[in-house]
Amino acid sequence: MIKNRTRLWILSVLATLLLHVPVYASKILITMDADDQVNHIKAYGVAYATLKAGLTVDWLLNYKGGSFGIDHTEGLERMCKLRGVSYQVISDAQYGGIINEIAQPDYNGDIIKLEKCPKIAVYTPGNKDPWDDAVTLALTYAEIPFDKVYDDELLADDLAKYDWLHLHHEDFTGQYGKFWAQYRNMEWYQNDQKKAEAMAAKHGFNKVSQLQLAVAKKIRDFVAGGGYMFAMCSATDTYDIALAADGADICDIPFDGDAMDPAAQSKLDFNKCFAFKDFMISTNPYEYEYSNIDNTNLRHLPSREIDYFTLFTFSAKFDPVPSMLCQNHTTTVKGFMGQTTSFRKEVLKSSVVVMGDFKLSNEARYIHGEYGKGTWTFYGGHDPEDYEHKVGDPPTDLSLHPNSPGYRLILNNVLFPAAKKKPRKT
Repeated sequence: MIKNRTRLWILSVLATLLLHVPVYASKILITMDADDQVNHIKAYGVAYATLKAGLTVDWLLNYKGGSFGIDHTEGLERMCKLRGVSYQVISDAQYGGIINEIAQPDYNGDIIKLEKCPKIAVYTPGNKDPWDDAVTLALTYAEIPFDKVYDDELLADDLAKYDWLHLHHEDFTGQYGKFWAQYRNMEWYQNDQKKAEAMAAKHGFNKVSQLQLAVAKKIRDFVAGGGYMFAMCSATDTYDIALAADGADICDIPFDGDAMDPAAQSKLDFNKCFAFKDFMISTNPYEYEYSNIDNTNLRHLPSREIDYFTLFTFSAKFDPVPSMLCQNHTTTVKGFMGQTTSFRKEVLKSSVVVMGDFKLSNEARYIHGEYGKGTWTFYGGHDPEDYEHKVGDPPTDLSLHPNSPGYRLILNNVLFPAAKKKPRKT
């Protein structure tokens, strides 16, 4: 056992040394366009591993799909080969030509220096498998390390250890995902309810909704202090609903044992929300919906074949943040549903940046904003490669979707905290 540990330590040290030893006057260019990259998802993992080794990465915004430029080392080239990531070895002079091309005023591109390896946390119960959530699935496939955190860790202020937080498809309103009508007799539902109630009691709360609100406030403080928060599916709208409902009981008898406040709607404070305003909450415990923020039941699409949303093209030199978050090898991304599929534009705050929308249904799919010193990003839907994810569906095999543009949006957000921020140009 000791010999094996020694061998692993030596191999680790050698790998790190190889990654740091530059090959004279050359760069590795990891192109991210549709034609030249065979595994976009793994490419993000290579960029992350480079940062973890203490090196920097140039993110070439809008150059061949948002390519990465890195000093050439033997270790980096070997990693690309082992992970099946397409790359080119080019001279410093060739790379200088690319930099000059991007720097031209009429070229909609920019060079963003990635310097810091972000420490990543995923808010999820410990008993959930990676395939239950698109982000944990993407991180696992891309070989990007992350920690799982949940209520204990957040209430103990452990978020201070992290740069980036993903919210699992959670229900922050304390209504157990509004699954009561259909699944209340299922063992998994009853077990989840018992665990949530035990967690609330452990931390001195009488109701799960009170626990969830306390957690939501911890996340709010994390963002206000400079953290990066990324949420998908029901963790998007229920997060804002929970903050808005602070001081009002919006849970009916099946969820907390007593009737909801009949004046709850009038007591909502939209000023506390990150993204949404003027929405109406669902007061029906039988309805599989939280509010009219979500556009799932209002879409009336003739077929799934036309369900594509469009990414906005931002000025990389003037708006580098949304440009980073929208890097892709296509501007049209196939849609996918979730409990919260999309966001009605009518309830978006004016400060929200819409980065992807589906005009046929007048809905936003991918939105972003600032809160305090930090940022948040909301991405509608459950799994970019599972159009209508249902309870009990098999896991998505990402090896079958290595070039998924929908998953690329997730990983753009993962690398986003690594960027050396530039002041917004006016």
